[in-house]
Amino acid sequence: MWGERRKTMGIRTLLVACVLLGVSAAQRVVTVQSGPLVRTEGSHVTIWCNVTGYKEGVEQDFEWSMYLSSAPDREIRIVSTAQSNYAYAVYAQRVNSKEIWVERLSRDSAMLHIAKVQARDQGLFECYTPNTDGQYLGSYSARTNLTVIPDSLAVTAPAQTLAQVEGDTLQLNCEVSRETEQHTHLSVGWYMRSPEDAAAPPQEILTLSRDFVLRAGGPYKQRMGAGDLRLDKTSATSYRLTIHRLQPVDQGLLYCQAAEWIQDTDGSWFAMTRKQANKTQLRIQPTDRDFSIQVSTERRSFTAGEPLELRCTIDAQSVPERFFSVSWVFSSSPVAVIGPSAVPVLGPDYVAREAAGHMTVRKESPAVHLLKLQHLRPEDSGKYICRVTEREKTPTGDFIDRSKRSRNVQITVQPVKSNITVSLSSNSSEVQEGDIVQLACSVRSTTGPLSVAWQWSEKQGSAPPQELASVGRDGTVRPGPGYRERSSYGEIRVERVREDTYTLSVYNAVPGDEGMYRCTATEWLAVGAEPEQTWEKIGEKSATKAITVKTVESSFVVSASSRTPSVTYGDSFDLQCLVKPRHNPRVPASVTWRFMPTSSAGDSGEGGTPAEFRDLVTFTREGTLQWGEQLLGLGTRTTVDRSHANTNFRLSVTRAGRREAGTYQCTALLWRRNYDNTWSRVANRTSNLLGISVLQPVSKLRVQKTNQSLVHLEDSRVRINCSVASQTSQDSQHAVLWYVRRAAGAEADELLLRIERSGAFEYGAYADEERLRRRVQAERLSPRLYALTLNRAESSDSGTYYCLVEEWLTDPDGAWYRLARDSSGFTQVLVRQPAVRLQVEESDSNITVSQSGSIRLGCSIPSQSSRDSRFSVSWYVERSSAHPEVEEEEEQRDGEEGDRECVFSIGHDAVFGNGNCSPTEEAGPNSRLQFERTTSDLYSLTIQGARLSDAGRYYCHVEEWLLNPRNAWYRLATNNSGVTIVNVIQQGS
Repeated sequence: MWGERRKTMGIRTLLVACVLLGVSAAQRVVTVQSGPLVRTEGSHVTIWCNVTGYKEGVEQDFEWSMYLSSAPDREIRIVSTAQSNYAYAVYAQRVNSKEIWVERLSRDSAMLHIAKVQARDQGLFECYTPNTDGQYLGSYSARTNLTVIPDSLAVTAPAQTLAQVEGDTLQLNCEVSRETEQHTHLSVGWYMRSPEDAAAPPQEILTLSRDFVLRAGGPYKQRMGAGDLRLDKTSATSYRLTIHRLQPVDQGLLYCQAAEWIQDTDGSWFAMTRKQANKTQLRIQPTDRDFSIQVSTERRSFTAGEPLELRCTIDAQSVPERFFSVSWVFSSSPVAVIGPSAVPVLGPDYVAREAAGHMTVRKESPAVHLLKLQHLRPEDSGKYICRVTEREKTPTGDFIDRSKRSRNVQITVQPVKSNITVSLSSNSSEVQEGDIVQLACSVRSTTGPLSVAWQWSEKQGSAPPQELASVGRDGTVRPGPGYRERSSYGEIRVERVREDTYTLSVYNAVPGDEGMYRCTATEWLAVGAEPEQTWEKIGEKSATKAITVKTVESSFVVSASSRTPSVTYGDSFDLQCLVKPRHNPRVPASVTWRFMPTSSAGDSGEGGTPAEFRDLVTFTREGTLQWGEQLLGLGTRTTVDRSHANTNFRLSVTRAGRREAGTYQCTALLWRRNYDNTWSRVANRTSNLLGISVLQPVSKLRVQKTNQSLVHLEDSRVRINCSVASQTSQDSQHAVLWYVRRAAGAEADELLLRIERSGAFEYGAYADEERLRRRVQAERLSPRLYALTLNRAESSDSGTYYCLVEEWLTDPDGAWYRLARDSSGFTQVLVRQPAVRLQVEESDSNITVSQSGSIRLGCSIPSQSSRDSRFSVSWYVERSSAHPEVEEEEEQRDGEEGDRECVFSIGHDAVFGNGNCSPTEEAGPNSRLQFERTTSDLYSLTIQGARLSDAGRYYCHVEEWLLNPRNAWYRLATNNSGVTIVNVIQQGS
């Protein structure tokens, strides 16, 4: 496995070299915490690993391995983020027990954790990141050295229990040593744990940092600055902590803690190990500063109007020399606070009472404080507490507060009895919106002056009630804070119609006026004499009445409908919006037709944003018409109207197109005219959704599907027809695509030519490959008949041809769209070479000539394959081995040529010697050979001055040549004539 990875890393190195030589693409870079890292045995070790330069969006995996110095080429797998069983056996148990794990910091960063590093973990650690980019580019691993040394840090101090008195001096010693060969620093400090809360973190007292800087914990900084805190190094291994003027807060478990630090190669410091010494139990005996308090009163039950006196007595040593502050609290609310200066600070609810002379707070003596309430009220009933706080200044200048509270003193104040009764009635418990809410409040059995308050609250709500209006003891009417404006317009009126009857009238009721109405009558008693006379409330009764306001919106309904949810291009459709509000001239409605186009119609908005509803037209509450931004049919095919009763709002669309397809919705807003002639929106209703589909017409396109086969000779004209049998509309236009399939196993049909509906031509790639641009011709013979012509056909044009017809129509907006496609039948075209009809005269002959005579040889071609054929003619001879006088044998040639000799040849280009053989005797002025072509199909060769050696078996060889459409000659056929036996005799024989 190591060899394979090394090989892979070699390839990556080569790729990195290629990149450095000229490739500027991003490279993967893996970085690991730089080493060497020196750590103590048993400590927690972490090593981070990052990767950059990879393809974005892919989470990276990390694989950790290590190499021992004794076997630097042997990989030992440790842990992986991608494979659970990645570790080798030596590390598997520690990985499974979570002693070793990988923490993922981000998509491209991870941290290796070794909880308790062992000496055998020392070695070279490698972080490897598997490739996720599809190609290797950059580095995929990084290494760092880990050195594990023994833990030699020793921290010792005696375990002891010390009892000290507040203000004494404490000294604690601690021995710290280590035997580390590396350069390390020590930090030594003392900490304290609270004996009451063992789970609380320790409190730092004083620490000598690794940089030899003294640092005190938060609560001890000021004491260190005052010189009450010291840490001294008394020898090479001894440290001493000194605390002057001990305080009670110093009590607890004190211990010495030391840490050994080493500086890594990146400059950062790492605490290799940290140890604590034995603890010292410290107890602080405080000086006697305790105190107690007690509250006294003559009695605890009173009647309203009587005075109450409460005294708080402090029992403590040296009270005049100490700083006490006294707080009076009533039922958890502050009444007053008297500090050491004896100046009272009153609670917010008692400022007015003290100003009126009905309350006294004072310090009667250093140890006694008085609270006196004149003219008790029933609401003064409750628990009274005296809380005493002593503030003491510490030697460091800080202040320590100690507080105590007295027991609760329950005071009961009985009110002066009142016998009033209150009843509330109304004209109706349910009124219509816009009507009058009228309530009458009757008060009986009164002895003193009355005040009446009207309040309103929600029926089920938890909000506090709101004040509508009130009538004071003197008969003055005051509107509530939230109803002053409405009262100023006369819509809320409060009157005292009789001595014991008060009325509330709410005009032009709105839904917000529905709720619980409360009439509260208060009976008052005059306390004291003028001019300091005050009024005390001696009785209060109330009555409530539920009033329901029937809203207009409760019967407000909006619905939309259409009889034609689906239409065809060019048709019309109507949409109805029915609005049924309760008839009320103060509450008109505004109606809006909204539209969201179908996403497939391409009206999804600029930038590809989703389609949304847009306003088409609005009938305002004033009765005017307001058009929106989205106009269907450019506003020329859309009309709107409404019924006389304003309950039916109709939207009509004529000659619908794709732009009118979508979802329609009707919304209505109900408005209310307020008392100040402003408008408020009462309700908003949205109808159901109406989906209108505008469909393309059903296609009637049909292309003739007759299959046929055509056979043509090369260089002829091939015509293939494409006939449209039927179409959807007389306005239909066609785009015609011609395809050819070369062979049955072809992967795809090749596009030969496309004719747009506009008549524009576009050749396919196949036409260029086969050089058909100049030979192919497309025509429109009639509105429904199209033809494809191949001029000068070649054998390579053989294949299956068909046409694909697209039918195009215009929508009502004038935009062309493709309605349908249909293909024709298949025309099998076979382009072949001419049939071989070559014939050469095959009859044999025997001639005898005398020496020096002439030998005439004929070659007749009675039949040829094409009128455009050209011939190459050659004469051959087979010499006879017998004496010329020997009788010649007349037998047919059996196809064996034997030893033959070329006598003469002429090529199809009429060049002598350019046939299929080279004559032994060259043509020229002195040649004995004479060639003659008397007709187009008759060739002859005359040998003059016959010699005895000319005797033999002669025949002519004919080759038929044709010119193909690419102007290249090819040989179509060959044939041989019959044999002419020539005998040459000597003169005088």
